[in-house]
Amino acid sequence: MGMPTHEPPRVAIVGAGPSGLFAAAALVSDPDVRVDIFDRLPTPFGLLRYGVAPDHASIKAVATTLARVFESDRVRFLGLVEFGRDVTAAELVASYDAVIYAVGAADDRHLGIPGEDLPGSRSARQFVAWYSGHPDAEPQPMAGVRDAVIIGVGNVAVDVARILLKEPSALSVTDMPDTVLAALREARIENVWLVGRRGPEHAAFTTPELRELLETPGIGITLTGCDLEAIDSSVLERHARANVALIAGAVAESPGTADRWLHLLFWHRPAALDGEGRVQAVRLEPTAPGAEPLTVPADLVLRSIGYRGVPLPGVPYDEGRIPNLEGRVLELDGSARPGEYAVGWIKRGPVGLIGSNKKDAAETVAHLLEDLATQPRRHLDDLAALDATLAARGVRPSDLEDWRRIDEAEIARGGIRGSERTKIEAWHDLLDLVRHDPGPA
Repeated sequence: MGMPTHEPPRVAIVGAGPSGLFAAAALVSDPDVRVDIFDRLPTPFGLLRYGVAPDHASIKAVATTLARVFESDRVRFLGLVEFGRDVTAAELVASYDAVIYAVGAADDRHLGIPGEDLPGSRSARQFVAWYSGHPDAEPQPMAGVRDAVIIGVGNVAVDVARILLKEPSALSVTDMPDTVLAALREARIENVWLVGRRGPEHAAFTTPELRELLETPGIGITLTGCDLEAIDSSVLERHARANVALIAGAVAESPGTADRWLHLLFWHRPAALDGEGRVQAVRLEPTAPGAEPLTVPADLVLRSIGYRGVPLPGVPYDEGRIPNLEGRVLELDGSARPGEYAVGWIKRGPVGLIGSNKKDAAETVAHLLEDLATQPRRHLDDLAALDATLAARGVRPSDLEDWRRIDEAEIARGGIRGSERTKIEAWHDLLDLVRHDPGPA
């Protein structure tokens, strides 16, 4: 069989989160490109679905924009395909004209202190996955939790603190799973400590996130470890100045009595977690001259000190990222890996907000299209061979129709509770909604 004079370029994207979908949208702006998006879940949107707090409806609305890429008949969604197990890097590279890795940062950093492994000490990433309804999330026991300590002062830490301090009834209008709401009702939150190793002027949280936390209804607010009046606001960047002013105002206006308290604790870091059989207290050491060591009670400790990428089988990896030059994947020695690209956190590290991925994806896709213009097309038989390989392994990818059934079922569940949707968090329930017959050939 002779090679056709022109075959449309085909690109595989590994990961259906924001960075992968932004890349797909940039790719289909080219009228010839075909895109297959692989994900191990039957649901797209990645951290937009499983990392944004349930009460942040405005951010979740970004999903509506990203979903438009699926309206193109040149885009396929292949869920329930796990990279490295069901399909390899070599197989994708052999079957597609280009492969984009958009897998995010699925791990988190550890404190490396005594007692970190005690029951009750957990990762904020895992906690967020749980309250967001991720099917792999471990249940988070909350019965009797009164005192919670969150290590870190980024937006994830602020989200977690707000979820803990909010009345569960206020969360029932979100898409939070019923099982999560039930567990949060079992908690008896009285105190939440937010611990930063530097001062509030250095904190990573953004001003809107901080304001939302400080305005949580019914809470009191304290400040420990720093003197706001000693901070020279004239030398601060605008967002840092706004954050300091917000904290000053919230502390000044805090009621003298409250059922739930937010304790902002700066210039300290955890030295050890103490407890018999489970965490009961956090020992904190000062990170600034003149500050005193502190010990605070804790039934729950959540570390929120950064995400970290994980290695992909068969793909170069270095310090939490895929080595790359403006999105073009490199070997560890700096040599090129033609046809392989990276976007999002696995490209640049876990920094930036969801919108940052759009510009990031545009950079990578521009280089990819530039490279495609100078290389021969893969043959259609290559893609057929990959489909046959998946079928031989018993892998039946889910598709967009399956996702739409899940979507409709979640909206129906939400209607029962009076919310826009209620997440389906159990694997067996998700898979029940996936059509298992292969359908017409």
